[in-house]
Order: sequence, then structure tokens, then C-alpha cells
Amino acid sequence: MEIILKPVITEKMTGISEKFNRFGFIVHKKANKLQIKKAVKELYGVEVETVNTMNYSGKRKSRNTKTGFVTGKTNSYKKAIVTLAEGETIDFYSNI
Repeated sequence: MEIILKPVITEKMTGISEKFNRFGFIVHKKANKLQIKKAVKELYGVEVETVNTMNYSGKRKSRNTKTGFVTGKTNSYKKAIVTLAEGETIDFYSNI
């Protein structure tokens, strides 16, 4: 089971990262805080202070198209906000 699926890189998350030294990740739905903390430490080599998690449920979406009414659902996911220790940072753009 892969714990960290992808980092959250948005304008809002970048502001939080600069101000509070917190980074966001989309994680596996069944991962707990201890597993997330260990995975971030192994993947990026940084010291993690705290982990906050949020579960997002999928939303129903519908639209009217030329072929008729189409309904669907967005995926549900779990997001983790990781606070790093003082002086630690993660550079997502270093390996591009």
C-alpha cells in the first residue's frame, strides 16, 4: 500500500507552507497519522512534528449535454497536512 499518493500544490497551500511550514499531501484512505509521518520522513528525509488529516467525500455532479443528462460522482479522498520541525523544508520542484 502506497501511503503518499501526491503532494497538494495550490496557491493556498503554498501560502500556508511559507507562513506555517506546513505541507499538504493526498494520502491513502486507510493510512493513519503514524504511517503518514513515517512515509514523509522516509520519502523526503525531514523531521515531522504533527500530522492533521481530513476525509473528503465524493460529490454528485450532473450536466446537460447534447446527448442527454449525464450524472456522475467525484472521487472521495483523504488529505494530510504535515507540520515540519523548525528549519526543515520540502522542495517539490527540485527534481523536475
